[in-house]
Amino acid sequence: ALAASARNGVLINRWMYIEAPAHLKAIALDKTGTLTEGKPAVVEVVPMSGHDERELLERVAALESRSDHPLAQAIVSFAKQRGVAFKPADDFQIIQGKGATARFDGQMYWLGSHRYLEERGQETPDVHERLEALSRAGRTVVVIGKDEHVCGFIALADAVRPAARPSLEALRNSGIQHLVMLTGDNRGTADTIARETGVDEVHAELLPADKVTAVESLVTKYGSVAMIGDGVNDAPAMARATLGIAMGAAGSDAAIETADIALMSDDLTKLPWLVRHSRRTLAII
Repeated sequence: ALAASARNGVLINRWMYIEAPAHLKAIALDKTGTLTEGKPAVVEVVPMSGHDERELLERVAALESRSDHPLAQAIVSFAKQRGVAFKPADDFQIIQGKGATARFDGQMYWLGSHRYLEERGQETPDVHERLEALSRAGRTVVVIGKDEHVCGFIALADAVRPAARPSLEALRNSGIQHLVMLTGDNRGTADTIARETGVDEVHAELLPADKVTAVESLVTKYGSVAMIGDGVNDAPAMARATLGIAMGAAGSDAAIETADIALMSDDLTKLPWLVRHSRRTLAII
C-alpha cells in the first residue's frame, strides 16, 4: 500500500497513516495554494494620498521581499517586471498573521490586510467601499500606509485549481460528511472561492491560532478530521488534526515536515484516491 501510494505521488510518512484516511469524516482545506493555484498575480495598483504607483511598489516590494508567501512573491515579481528598483527596509518586523512594518527614510510604514487596516482605525468610507468591491470580485488586497494616512493598495487574483470542485464532489461520494475552507483572506474573496469550489463551510480572516481552534472544533464534532495546507500558517492546524496532509510540490518546509502525508504533485484528485486506497488496504488486511 505504501509503495502504491508513492508510485501515485502520495508520500505517507509512517505506516499507520495509511489506515487513517479510511476513517475520515471531515476535511478542512486551506485556500491559497490548496484550493487555488497558489500563483496570485497583481491585477491593480491603486495609489492614494498623493503617492504614485512607482513609490507604492517600491515600498510594498521592499516589505514583501522578506516573505515567501505567494502574495508577497507575486508583488515582488510584478515590481521587477515594471522595472521598479527597491532596497531593503530598516527595522523590519512581521506582525504575525496580519502584515509587517518597516522604516523608509526615517518614516514607519505598515502593510497588511483589510482587517488590519480596520484594526488600525485608519479606514475611510471611500477606502472601505473600494476594498469591499474588490473582495466581492474575488480579489485579495494588500494595503500599505503610515501613521498619517493610507498610501494605497494592491489587488491580486488567484485562480481556483480546475480539479478542486470535482475532487470535493468525489470526496463527498466517498463518504466524507463535511468539507470546510480555512483562510486568512478576507470574507468576500473567501466566499467567492467557496462558491466556485463547493465547500460546505467557510472560515475567513483567520490567524494561525484561529485555524487550530477551527480544527479542534471539527475534531470534537466529527472525531476523525484531516487538515490540508501548504504554508507555515497551516502547520499548527495540520498538527492538531487527526491527519495532516501537505501540498508537497510548492508547500513550505514547515508544512511538509508537520504533515503525515504529502501530495507531491499538488494534485487534489489524489485525495479521493487516497481515501479509496486506504479502504482497499484495510479490506485486504
